[in-house]
Amino acid sequence: MSDLFGADDPAASPDALFEAPSAPEPEPEPSIRRANLGPSGAGAPLAARMRPRSLDEVVGQQHLLAPGAPLRRLVEGSGAASVVLYGPPGTGKTTLASLISGATGRRFEALSALSAGVKDVRGVIELARRRLAQGEQTVLFIDEVHRFSKTQQDALLAAVENRIVLLVAATTENPSFSVVAPLLSRSLVLQLQPLAPDDIRALIERARTDPRGLGGTVTMTDEALDHLVRLAGGDARRALTALEASAETAGDRADGGDPVIDLPTVESSIDKAAVRYDRDGDQHYDVASAFIKSLRGSDVDAALHYLARMIVAGEDPRFIARRLMIQASEEVGMADPTALQSAVAAAQVVQQVGMPEAQLALAQATIHIATAPKSGAVTAALGAAIADVKAGRAGPVPPHLRDGHYKGAQGLGNAIGYRYPHDHPDGVLAQQYPPDELVGVDYYRPTAHGVERELASRVPKLRRIVRG
Repeated sequence: MSDLFGADDPAASPDALFEAPSAPEPEPEPSIRRANLGPSGAGAPLAARMRPRSLDEVVGQQHLLAPGAPLRRLVEGSGAASVVLYGPPGTGKTTLASLISGATGRRFEALSALSAGVKDVRGVIELARRRLAQGEQTVLFIDEVHRFSKTQQDALLAAVENRIVLLVAATTENPSFSVVAPLLSRSLVLQLQPLAPDDIRALIERARTDPRGLGGTVTMTDEALDHLVRLAGGDARRALTALEASAETAGDRADGGDPVIDLPTVESSIDKAAVRYDRDGDQHYDVASAFIKSLRGSDVDAALHYLARMIVAGEDPRFIARRLMIQASEEVGMADPTALQSAVAAAQVVQQVGMPEAQLALAQATIHIATAPKSGAVTAALGAAIADVKAGRAGPVPPHLRDGHYKGAQGLGNAIGYRYPHDHPDGVLAQQYPPDELVGVDYYRPTAHGVERELASRVPKLRRIVRG
């Protein structure tokens, strides 16, 4: 099953559930707070009861579980590398950690980054050191490792490098940003993917019929199943939680048959699908990146989709407005100068009116920018000019352009010979403006898109006049 349930599951399971049989040993020091992988008995949530007990029960993640793959070797007990499991909620991080811990000769310790400190980490490492002297290896599972401070993560380095512990760290955030580089270099980073619709479908059906789950006590219509799959959004735990809520809502049939989960039952049980979006995590950057690229690619519908995801998830509207203002100049520019006006106006609405009303202004600006003709000429022009300045191509300002308002300026040759353009009937005349070494350099190259189509013919004429 791709896995079910990510590391952010608040629950976790008692060591005895996943350990291989081993000799009794002293209790860990009181300072060690083991994460609870959650109850799995009859009174436990459906998602906990259906947690896979072997690789055969895992759905999805085949790119990591193929024969010979590093993760499969770890689960089968032949791998020795520490791993960082990175993926969205409900994709199997906690489940895979528990399966790894079940490998022969390994003991399982779990810490939650929400509650453990450096003292707890060092306590587990010392316990693992004593076990290793007796021939037992310890699997240390750290849930939400991205919440560990740099000091806490650094405390793991020596133990991981010397294989005193086999670290299995789980995170919903991109480890490149949330895990210290030395720890990353000592671990395999394995990315878990959201479950495919067929995986979710198989998972729901198994939970409905399996004795550990609903035991076949309810039936389900195809429409209800399809709706649950859509609501899950690739998250196994969400799928099973929705199924359990729907089963509780389903009433007894008048003919005495099994309760039926139909579409109205699911809709009445589940308010709406939770939006997978973490304002402080990499989903924030992924959705924002998709929003920006949809605007650039002129896909107005995709841009509105990502805008809606940010709005529903509670993203700061000022962040959205800032991105729109940037995109108006960066992607549209002079092809439609009014796009920037729309973006600035939307930002003002956010500031002066606030949400939820401001979402309409954000949508208006999104539509304007997405449907506007595109030009990167402004971006390219400024980039080329900055590159020249950084390369040292910044000669003295021509004397006739220098400030001539202060006493003694003309004695230095400043402003002498400057020609005032408005004195010419056309408002444009021949005169040197750039430093000597940049005379004749073209930075701005208008495209043939939108308003820039006119500029593409006008700018060369202006250059011919100005440069004489």
